[in-house]
Amino acid sequence: MKFLDEVDLKVQSGDGGKGIVAWRKEKFVPKGGPSGGDGGDGGSVYVEADENLYTLMDLSHNKNVFAEDGEPGGRREQKGASGDDVTIRVPPGTVVKDRHTGETLGEVIENGQRICIAEGGEGGHGNAYFKASTNQTPRHAEPGEPGEERELTFELKLMADVGLVGFPNAGKSTLVSALSAAEPEVADYPFTTVSPQLGMIYVSEFETFVMADIPGIIEDAHEGRGMGVEFLRHIERTSVLLFVIPITADDLGEEYRKLVHELASYDADLMDKPHLVALSKIDVLAPDERDLLPDVVASEFPDDVPLLPISAAADEGLEALTYALYEKVSAARSDSSTASTQA
Repeated sequence: MKFLDEVDLKVQSGDGGKGIVAWRKEKFVPKGGPSGGDGGDGGSVYVEADENLYTLMDLSHNKNVFAEDGEPGGRREQKGASGDDVTIRVPPGTVVKDRHTGETLGEVIENGQRICIAEGGEGGHGNAYFKASTNQTPRHAEPGEPGEERELTFELKLMADVGLVGFPNAGKSTLVSALSAAEPEVADYPFTTVSPQLGMIYVSEFETFVMADIPGIIEDAHEGRGMGVEFLRHIERTSVLLFVIPITADDLGEEYRKLVHELASYDADLMDKPHLVALSKIDVLAPDERDLLPDVVASEFPDDVPLLPISAAADEGLEALTYALYEKVSAARSDSSTASTQA
């Protein structure tokens, strides 16, 4: 399935139906009064989160979305039928912005959450509405209000428990493949992953978490270099960060500091998230060197950052990594639940 995380759409809510001028004409009602009904309301355009969707691909097939206009009012004060609403279904984590101003109109996070992005116009009043003691025979009615027309950008921010952070070819895709059923393209060259991948990690039958393989970050990604900003925004909604640094890197500590710089430059709050470092590709080392690796490189990293040597290809250290991540995820979920209860 192709992943698509940004789509531009034009939406148009329905116009309100016009009110009408009409008069009562019953046989035994002399000098019948006004009976023109109000027009129906125009349909609105809504966005609703659907947990069965994972990409914005469906929206790319229809770039124009229109709701129905309201019907005109009828005789005998009958209100016109309202236009049908239109609901655009999107994955949870979708943000809707005005395409021209960049203003955020809303976002849907929980399954079933629904927001209105273009409200239908109200139906106009018929002449019966204007009858009063000082005006027994009103001869005017209102047109319906026009609907709203908007050009919007839909952005999807992945919602995952763990976000993988690393430069291209760090071994992130191989790690997701080894831990889950996800099958991102894997090869020994940079930028193999060009779209985010999600993997479900099973700790036990009833204990799971979702891992997001974010495409490789490059230096100055926070300034938009490469596809940096497009990818960095997916990290915002993850609870835990896993930095993946291959032990084949020239300077492990410097690579970590560069990654931290890119994240902090994009959003300083990202580094408040709990994070760990996976030292990948340890299968290139001799067995006795692997055991000593954390102690040898510890001075290159902050004291409070756990270092976990792994080899996804050789299936080494993955169980310890899984449990360490789940411990962080569980704590983050507990903190989130407590905050929601107190809110």
